[in-house]
Amino acid sequence: MKMQAFANPLAARTRGSWPCGRLCAILLFCLGSIRHAHAGATLFLEEPYSYDGSFAGTGHADVYLSHVCSVSPVILRPCAEGESGVVLSRYDGIAGYDWIAIPLIPYLYAVDRPEAVPLFADARLVAFLRDQYRRDYLESLAPDRPDGGTPEGNWYEMVGASYDRTMYGFEIETSPEQDALLISKFSSQPNRERYNFVKRNCADFVREVINFYYPHALHRSVIGDLGVTTPKQIAKMLAKYSHHHPELHSSDFLVPQVPGTVRRSKPVHGVLESVMAAKKYMVPLVVLHPYIGSGLLFEYFGHRRFDPARNALILNLDSRRQLEAPMTRDERLRYQSRLDEMSQTASVTEPLNQGKNEGKTKEVKAWERLQATATPGIDTSGQPVLQLRIGDDLAQVGISRANILSVSDSSELAARLLEARLRQELRPATARKTSPRDVERDLALLQQLLFLQPRKVAVTPSSANDSNAQARASLR
Repeated sequence: MKMQAFANPLAARTRGSWPCGRLCAILLFCLGSIRHAHAGATLFLEEPYSYDGSFAGTGHADVYLSHVCSVSPVILRPCAEGESGVVLSRYDGIAGYDWIAIPLIPYLYAVDRPEAVPLFADARLVAFLRDQYRRDYLESLAPDRPDGGTPEGNWYEMVGASYDRTMYGFEIETSPEQDALLISKFSSQPNRERYNFVKRNCADFVREVINFYYPHALHRSVIGDLGVTTPKQIAKMLAKYSHHHPELHSSDFLVPQVPGTVRRSKPVHGVLESVMAAKKYMVPLVVLHPYIGSGLLFEYFGHRRFDPARNALILNLDSRRQLEAPMTRDERLRYQSRLDEMSQTASVTEPLNQGKNEGKTKEVKAWERLQATATPGIDTSGQPVLQLRIGDDLAQVGISRANILSVSDSSELAARLLEARLRQELRPATARKTSPRDVERDLALLQQLLFLQPRKVAVTPSSANDSNAQARASLR
């Protein structure tokens, strides 16, 4: 029962051979009940960022159920045809609730549709999209402040998670009967806050959900995590469980962090890994408690560590949610060469006096500074846009694939945005988390923008040439 959202023959693990007649019967059954043939539970292992990335580094965990949807963030129901399921999360301080259900796309990107995902995000845009979604759907959980402003609290963690971090998915098949029993269980039990970092954290919640489907599949690590349930430990256990149960369709994949100026997330660790990785913790421990320190060293180096990124495919939400192989080194170099050639020959781009690499860096940084002063908004079709002031003029730039060509007042500014995205996608450290299909589409969009005639930035009566000259001057 491979989940349609993550369908890919390379990702599925199946075993055994089937007689021809039996195989045909199964295929006919699947064609007749395709909606029920793709249910799944996916453990999301999310990389740490901010203070968690600097200190503990354990990240976050939640669970995506492809055939469980919601009446509200706290009431579950079966999905209707065409719906994509919800992500169930445990956070502390969310209106007194223990768990919250958010649809998949808003959970990842704080927008309703994949085509509305911004191509390049900064903190200001992310805050705007999250608050817009909160005002539309989550007022009951996070109401406005008395002055009408955005409230404090952890509600923002439930929407737009992919702006802050890379996520790894570990999917295992479920049945409609199992999903119905889970909905019944969650509906019959009180949803009151139970969060406790040691005993009932986010990973404990996911462990309970997966173990409801497959009892005893996930457990804590008493030694490696000192008895605390960590996201990485339960992801490791689910990957191991899937390996030992090849009759259950499963897949591993990653959801890349959205390109932009938001600081990149860091690798996820267990408790012991966090201690070992920090000299400020490990050195005093070895000196003061040599036996304990030596035991931890043996445990750390004596076992093969779980790497969620190893051989992980990339979830591409814009192509029927297929899983794709990450970019290879040769592909990256080929795309980089194409981008450099386009940048050098584009009629809208004036040559820079700096060296080759210095010029590229300066152009990207210039766009980042310009976006940081822009005002985010929503166009008439519900797509995100930026309002940028260029001298005395005001330019609107579409920032999603759906509107960057249709609503951008300046094709030059739109091209700068897309170039900044591509430069980040093609960094060596980022390429292994980038889909070649995404890069191909981005290069095609950039080519279209470069072929467009420069358009006037219409607010003041200045000419198109003056407007483009001002834009170029500002971008330097």
